[in-house]
Amino acid sequence: MAKKVSNKKAKSKNQGFRKYILWFWRLFAAGILFVVLIFLLASWGVFGKLPSFEILENPQTNLASEIISSDGKTLGKYYLNDNRTPVDFEELPKHLVNALIATEDERYYDHSGIDAWGTLRAAVFLGTRGGASTISQQLAKQLFTEQVSSNIVERIIQKIKEWIIAIQLEKQYTKEEIIAMYFNIYDFGNNADGIRSAARIYFGEEPSNLNVEQSAMLVGMFKNSSLYNPRRNPVGVENRRNVVLNQMFKNEFLNEQERDSLAAIPLEIDYHPESHREGIATYFREYLRDWLKQWTADEDNYRPDGEKYNIYLDGLKIFTTIDSRMQANAEEAVSEHMKRLQAEFFVQNTDKRNPTAPFLDVTPEETQRIYNRSMRQSERWRRMRDVLKKPEKEIIASFKKKIPMEVFTWQGEKDTVMSPLDSIRYYKYFLRTGMMSMEPQSGHVKAWVGGINYKHFQYDQVKQGRRQAGSTFKPFVYATAIDQLHLSPCDEFPDIYTCIEANKYGNILPWCPKNSDGKYSGDMYTLKYALANSVNTITARLMDKVGPQPVVNLIKRMGVEAEILPVPSIALGTPDISVYEMVGAFGTFANQGVYVKPVMITRIEDKNGTVLYESVPETRDVLSKDVAYTTVKLMEGVTESGSGARLRGTWRKDIQVYKEIITGYPYDLKNPIAGKTGTTQNNSDGWFMGMVPNLVTGVWVGGEDRSTHFKSITYGQGASMALPIWGLYMKKCYADEDLGISTAAFERPEDLSIRVDCDEPAEADQDSIKVDYNEGVNIDF
Repeated sequence: MAKKVSNKKAKSKNQGFRKYILWFWRLFAAGILFVVLIFLLASWGVFGKLPSFEILENPQTNLASEIISSDGKTLGKYYLNDNRTPVDFEELPKHLVNALIATEDERYYDHSGIDAWGTLRAAVFLGTRGGASTISQQLAKQLFTEQVSSNIVERIIQKIKEWIIAIQLEKQYTKEEIIAMYFNIYDFGNNADGIRSAARIYFGEEPSNLNVEQSAMLVGMFKNSSLYNPRRNPVGVENRRNVVLNQMFKNEFLNEQERDSLAAIPLEIDYHPESHREGIATYFREYLRDWLKQWTADEDNYRPDGEKYNIYLDGLKIFTTIDSRMQANAEEAVSEHMKRLQAEFFVQNTDKRNPTAPFLDVTPEETQRIYNRSMRQSERWRRMRDVLKKPEKEIIASFKKKIPMEVFTWQGEKDTVMSPLDSIRYYKYFLRTGMMSMEPQSGHVKAWVGGINYKHFQYDQVKQGRRQAGSTFKPFVYATAIDQLHLSPCDEFPDIYTCIEANKYGNILPWCPKNSDGKYSGDMYTLKYALANSVNTITARLMDKVGPQPVVNLIKRMGVEAEILPVPSIALGTPDISVYEMVGAFGTFANQGVYVKPVMITRIEDKNGTVLYESVPETRDVLSKDVAYTTVKLMEGVTESGSGARLRGTWRKDIQVYKEIITGYPYDLKNPIAGKTGTTQNNSDGWFMGMVPNLVTGVWVGGEDRSTHFKSITYGQGASMALPIWGLYMKKCYADEDLGISTAAFERPEDLSIRVDCDEPAEADQDSIKVDYNEGVNIDF
């Protein structure tokens, strides 16, 4: 009986145990079903929309448009919030990929989007021994999910979404493609969106050139780029980098000696900020932005879906003619000379030496008009008037209130407190410059410097600015005379008092120009000598022979778009012309009489490499080869014995006076150079146009206002203000033989019919030009 009771109890106990087991499996199955249901509901979009197959195939990320130089370097980018340019997996160095896997996902190649062991470890140890997110999950979070609040339910739902998307990504892409996408999507801070921007901004390198310690630093930033910001937290970043190096050692990507030696290297950042106002070729990039806005607005250039291309989001690649090496040379030349020239200008324009500084020869009323005009043209005035709708009285008052600001100096930016009106006066002291360099045969623009600092001086003096050309205009007069009168550089004219009578060419009054020194020698000068030494009387005589209209017609065919009145005074450079136009026009002489319109963009591609635009050269025949070559030979005289002779390295007494501003002298250039200096009235503008067979470069220097200028021609002439920039630039370009800048002579036309070598006797059968020097030009008033 007792045994039966015992069996009954045992049976009852077993049944009770089986009941618990059954309930356990029921609960376990229910849990599994619940998880499956949750995943199903999530995949059906109950908890929020998931990306479709099409979106997974083409993830939508904002891509910056990239400006690429002719030598394959990135000049800059256009972007709103995301400075991102994607790279392929093949462009990532192996140690960069190894650092990522060792630090973020050790079993990356062994799972299919979700690391079960890592998830279990994270759950058991509550994340204290590493997180559970795989690289695929982190990519899913970056691409397709948003940051949520600390609500636990929302966090769980987000994590479920990440799992589903990670699995889908693993099905859709290879492991290598996922790694590349992850590197491309991450925000490394300081406008460094994606690995390419990060490598360029923090190290000035392309991703493929990153070394191991640089790679480790960038991978370390994946933990938290805001916390591990090398500019704000260098110690923390270095420590985090060493953690990554240790992980690489742990995963056998580095040996112990390599880890220890790399960890001992100090954190070295070579910061290259990428913004619209910083970097290389800033003025050119701003010109290009305006050009692209017009190009994208043309319906013929719309996207296949009928929408306009967005230069900030669509990842266009704009291939330009700018050579990054020549651009750097140009910017360095401008900086080196203008810094010294400005220092001398400050010395000569103290309030004690010049009570009207920074202006010369102006009345207090004129000074006030200049400041009033500058206020009304400022962005501050426009914003207060048009956006804030402030009355004029309040706007003017705001210009007199002191505020903290950052101002430009040649020693670096300076924090100060001054009123906006005082800042206008401060910036009026600074001399400005514009420089452009072009290959005349193709029209390809190789360098473009629109000013001394784009952040603080945004007006582009290459394309926007037009200033009086001074004596750099004279070659157009000489070329017209050679073309029409068949003159030779060896033909002689007298340096005597010369006038063009009133109303002869639309001039109301007689025009009787003086030479720069106000004297007339009475000697006979060849055209070559007259141009080299800017003898105004002979230029006036040539203008009287040909008339101003043919000269205007010539420069119009040479691409000068400025409105120019056909009056005699244009012979001395009174028209306002841009550096851009002058370089294009002078290129006609170097290109044997054929004008080629300057080209800045060769082609545009979309993000997939489809060509959207290709440039077509715009050319026209303007002069015969003989006339073009003869004009070039005339301008060679400028650098042989005229105002440009200092390029040859011969020390001159006039240079000794102001040698402190002739940066880089002696330039010691021995090759054939054609050029022309130019100086306008009161020394307001200094020009130099310089040419070798395959490069034409123009430089202008002056104040924002014509009343800002040097008092004496010693400092204010083009040979002092502009020529040194050209000399420095060419020395730098010649130092880099890979640039291929010519040192050869200009190509001489076959069967040249014009005598250009004045030291050689004229051929017996050569026609002699007979000129009546007294015909209608010497008028005594």
